[in-house]
Amino acid sequence: MNKKTTPERAFVLGVHSPKNSQFEAWESLEEAKNLVMTAGAELCGQEFIELRQFSPSTFFGQGKVEELQVKLKAEQIEVVIVDHELSPVQNRNLEDFWKVRVIDRTGLILDIFAQRAQSKEGKLQVELAQYQYILPRLVGAWTHLSKQKGGIGLRGPGETQLEVDRRRVRERITGIKKSLKKVTSSRELHRNTRQSVPIPTISLIGYTNAGKSTLFNQLVGASELAEDKLFATLDPKTRKLRLPSGQKVLMSDTVGFIRNLPHQLVESFKSTFEEVAGSDLLIHVIDASHPDREQQVQTVEKILWELGLNDKPVIKVMNKIDKLELDLFQNNALVGESRSVVKISGLQGYGLDQLLNRVEQKLSECYYRRMHLLIPHAKGKVLNELYTHASILSAKNTAMGSEVEVNLPPRWQGLYEEFEVA
Repeated sequence: MNKKTTPERAFVLGVHSPKNSQFEAWESLEEAKNLVMTAGAELCGQEFIELRQFSPSTFFGQGKVEELQVKLKAEQIEVVIVDHELSPVQNRNLEDFWKVRVIDRTGLILDIFAQRAQSKEGKLQVELAQYQYILPRLVGAWTHLSKQKGGIGLRGPGETQLEVDRRRVRERITGIKKSLKKVTSSRELHRNTRQSVPIPTISLIGYTNAGKSTLFNQLVGASELAEDKLFATLDPKTRKLRLPSGQKVLMSDTVGFIRNLPHQLVESFKSTFEEVAGSDLLIHVIDASHPDREQQVQTVEKILWELGLNDKPVIKVMNKIDKLELDLFQNNALVGESRSVVKISGLQGYGLDQLLNRVEQKLSECYYRRMHLLIPHAKGKVLNELYTHASILSAKNTAMGSEVEVNLPPRWQGLYEEFEVA
């Protein structure tokens, strides 16, 4: 009979330093608490700490470390989450002092990613990020690594266990990178195939838990995982979508962003971000009901800038407006953007027609070129291609052929220039 596993007892430490405002620190702490519950732990306590400067050895001052030791022991805490990035030395010293596991914000996010990854590529990406995170934190306690790969001559004379473990991790990182390269080459092949066909691609982006997957399911009629949890889905999904005019597009659902996204994940999830980079249009999904939505918008825009994707055409979408009072939404801080922001409820299906119309409008501005063509009657095949792949605005038969007004994607504009008329 299987024993029921009880969740770990977790304690979260929020940190307000000169590097962030008190409001940002509180919001980050609330987010960290949600991350802890998403990771499957039991939240048994929290504390918000004001720090003027960081201790190089223990992050917190000695007095605070001793004070917390008493509290953690009394609450029988098993794991402490520090809502900040810790150096390997700070992490190790706090564990030695408190006699519990200590995880910083990066380690917590990596743990959730490890639970959520489903595809082979996603699992490899997360494993790579974890080993890159673990490597500088090895302190000789990872003897199990050497047992996973035996062989004569693997341990040199005089080589310490710590050196062996570090070498094992480096070998594992190299192996994962090779495996990941093979897996991602398949994705690149599919992406190149899609790009050879003149169908615009659209990616849903946004802060984690903004409702991207729910919106994706509504638009394309899919049944992908969509939970009210952080990082409910990691692996990008792509489906065909037909716009109101009949024009076909490809819609992709991508991994959610989060403040202080670990650089290991940015590096490991390059192929996922390349999905965004190859898109012709981005739909930035914003959780209108979140009290810190403006900060979340800034986080997403900052990550796009860091990835060199800030020049992509973007449609901003206010999602989850069913959770708001109408008067509250009309008077919010984003009222100045009300004309450019599309207001929807992905769960209720409200505003989706308006969103699709905005997508068509945006594509006609930034993707298509309007051309006036005269297709001779003998070129019926050409006309059929236009109806299949292009957006036909108007068409009429004349004595010389079919006269059509059409929006053409970049890859096809050159093919039809011979039929263009003034």
